[in-house]
Amino acid sequence: MNNLSNTYDEILACARSLIIAGGYNGFSYADIADVVGIRKASIHHHFPSKVDLVRTLVARYRKEAEEGMANLEHQVSDPLELLRFYTGYWEACIMDDSAPFCVCALLASQLPVLPEEVGLEVRAHFRSLSAWLTAVLERGARQGELQLMGTPHDEAEAFMATVHGAMLSARAYGDPKIFGVVTSSLLERFSSR
Repeated sequence: MNNLSNTYDEILACARSLIIAGGYNGFSYADIADVVGIRKASIHHHFPSKVDLVRTLVARYRKEAEEGMANLEHQVSDPLELLRFYTGYWEACIMDDSAPFCVCALLASQLPVLPEEVGLEVRAHFRSLSAWLTAVLERGARQGELQLMGTPHDEAEAFMATVHGAMLSARAYGDPKIFGVVTSSLLERFSSR
């Protein structure tokens, strides 16, 4: 059973890397089979279709993100520090090229051509992230720790768009440092200290 579980996880990890590199249509089961070292039939055993694979990947990604945000909340109480840790996570991932782009942000740019089932999962990720950011910003404003120019929800949407845009800029310029340049000024804007 452990081998099946490892293969399942390897397939998902490989698909995630391939999506980040080339989008939904930028890979096939043959690509995954080559990287993981299995037959395409083995992939179909776990994921009958590409839609099943990517839908499962995005659902897992969202769950991991939600767990990560919950863990962060247990470790850090200061709202500005939560935002710094969030952007710091992505900055580190971009710098060491371990996760240079949010898979859901990349897939969101392809929503018009994605299968409906995948689109629903991508939208669910954005709603979840927005809800968390809204709660953090609302708490920070209430405590006098953060200065907001709009409603917490509007600021959360702008924050999310800026972070994802910073990922895109870092990729476009081929310069991971761009992400930090963009996000540090974003965080400064929120600081009331």
